[in-house]
Amino acid sequence: MPFVKVYIHFVWSTKNRVPYLKSKEIRQAMWQHIKDNGNTKGVFIDFVNGHLDHCHCLVSLGTEQTISKVMQLIKGESAFWFNKQNFIDKKLEWQDEYYAVSVSESVLSTVREYIKNQEEHHKKKTFQLEYDEFIAKYGFETFKDE
Repeated sequence: MPFVKVYIHFVWSTKNRVPYLKSKEIRQAMWQHIKDNGNTKGVFIDFVNGHLDHCHCLVSLGTEQTISKVMQLIKGESAFWFNKQNFIDKKLEWQDEYYAVSVSESVLSTVREYIKNQEEHHKKKTFQLEYDEFIAKYGFETFKDE
């Protein structure tokens, strides 16, 4: 049996950054559902939190899991579940894009704290600014089809 610890910090937003997750109660229900759904599907979600228009999720990948499959299981199902709850009048959609960055075990507690403190964090910094900093910090590049 293989022993694997590969942590990934995922970040994704609502389509067009619409603040569908407008109340703390709605957000808490969403994060709990994501965690429960992950557990049901064998995805170990170490920590999940976010704000009005986005989600941060720290996941430990299993030996047979890929980044794209985990995102499909978490994002697609959570939007479907959310819309069945009738929390809001509109239909929640997630952006197609997401960010995934590996996390060293030596900084897991720092990443957990960062994810945990999203409410406070976004009193000082918009998601757009966070997004831009994330792109720069991890050297992500956008490629356009020619």
